[in-house]
Amino acid sequence: MTEERITGAHNPLLVHLRKLLGSRSYREKSGQFAADGTKLLEEAAKWYPGLRAVVAAEGVSLCPLPAGVRVVRVPQSLMQSVSLMDSPQGAIFIGDLPAARAAELVPGTLLLDGIQDPGNLGTILRTADALQIPAVLLEGCADPWNPKTVRASMGAVFRSVPASMTAEAAVRACREKQIPLYAAAMGPDAQDVRRLPLSRAAVAVGSEGQGVRAALLQAADGCAVIPMNPRCESLNAAAAAAILMWQMKA
Repeated sequence: MTEERITGAHNPLLVHLRKLLGSRSYREKSGQFAADGTKLLEEAAKWYPGLRAVVAAEGVSLCPLPAGVRVVRVPQSLMQSVSLMDSPQGAIFIGDLPAARAAELVPGTLLLDGIQDPGNLGTILRTADALQIPAVLLEGCADPWNPKTVRASMGAVFRSVPASMTAEAAVRACREKQIPLYAAAMGPDAQDVRRLPLSRAAVAVGSEGQGVRAALLQAADGCAVIPMNPRCESLNAAAAAAILMWQMKA
């Protein structure tokens, strides 16, 4: 495997890398993403066909990489200046964004409605991958290829590439396929998640701040609530989604 060496902070590849790490619009315009970490690199090399380049600190061991992947070595100080991590693991990599694909709703699908925190979104995608729950991103979600999302997913985005659709399309698909739609929300008629047939339904979970959007609440066949201590107002979105997905496997 041939390796290059870069020592200048203004090298075009490093400039490109910084922009990929910092800007969703730049990622979408360029058709690429960047992620940080040797463990994530291992997952990408194993599962993701779009790996294109690896920038690694000198002396850092790399996993076997697919043929054709560009490998560039940089001084540790330069790696520190590019990485978003406080303690860089020594490898940042670039991959092609996946081609857009239409989401297909099936019974037992989790609908993510406006999950804006990259860490929460990545954690949910990681849990969905572990439990083999299809997860579909609706409008307003964080970028699944944000480096923070990719890191929180622990490589789940490489194994199960996230799909997206509009809330309107999700409601329409549920009606056409006769899939019950439940919203994770409080309400006078909300039912305990343990008493609902979630494995045969689509379940929408919203952000901590906004909850499930009004249009989904109005279209839902019912609301699902996680029973908890009365003195507790709510759960973190990722924790709530994990409980819902566990019930969807029942």
